[in-house]
Amino acid sequence: MRLEWLDDILAVADAGSLARAAELRHVSQPALTRRLRAIEAALGVPLFERRHKPLTLLPEIAPHLPAMRSLAAQLRQLRDGLAQSGGARGLTLACQHAITTTHSPAIVAALTRGQARPVRVRSENREDCLLRLLAAEADLAVVYDVPHIAPLAPGGAFERLSLGSERLIPVAAPGLPTGGELPYIGYPGDVFLGQVMDRALLPRIGPDRRLRRCAETALTLAAHEYARRGIGVAWLPESMAREDLSSGRLVRLARDVPALDMEIWMIRLPRAVGGGCDEDWQRLADTLSLAPPTPL
Repeated sequence: MRLEWLDDILAVADAGSLARAAELRHVSQPALTRRLRAIEAALGVPLFERRHKPLTLLPEIAPHLPAMRSLAAQLRQLRDGLAQSGGARGLTLACQHAITTTHSPAIVAALTRGQARPVRVRSENREDCLLRLLAAEADLAVVYDVPHIAPLAPGGAFERLSLGSERLIPVAAPGLPTGGELPYIGYPGDVFLGQVMDRALLPRIGPDRRLRRCAETALTLAAHEYARRGIGVAWLPESMAREDLSSGRLVRLARDVPALDMEIWMIRLPRAVGGGCDEDWQRLADTLSLAPPTPL
């Protein structure tokens, strides 16, 4: 079974019409018709019901769709793996969840510009990003650091390249009551942003406000959506909240609710113990500068 055969069959099954399937496969309708007949001839079995329109899979063929999808995915992975082993080895980049959403597109664009090999992005908590580096499951990692609160690692453990800074800011839906009581969305204490909140942000809120944790999540994307729905105040990376702040869907809280600047680092193992990717490292050093936070 060839991958292109599976893709043609699945296109018909998913599109609902031969014309739409031809569009999905970037061929003309007559060309796709000829290909489908050639597939049936090669397999020696009919696949499609042609007595009625639109063209559909025969009832006895439809139950095999899950197996076809699985096989297509396996063949595609095998093809990509063989291509990489033949000299186009990919690069694995581990990013903290929030960085994956906000900054990884610019990082991946810089890494792939003019390059044939793929970049695989792994979205993790910060500690898991570091573990991937140490286990040689990632080539590079991009993480936040607040040295006096949650230091990254002992000096010398990783080579570092500064990619700029990011501000963690308190935002809420317009009209959310935040006077005497501050309903907020927390992060678990065992993740980086939870440590930052517990050690550097919540202790700085004045005694005239009573804190009420109304929800908790390890994912900034979830906290972002909770804030948009008016559940509570969320501390988000400024780059993640910027569009909603501009549109008025979110507002930044008064200055008596603290914000915090975080550094953004790209890290790798020292070259002496297996760190590599010199070309990628230098490309990012020369071309990438993530936008700094707006002035306070």
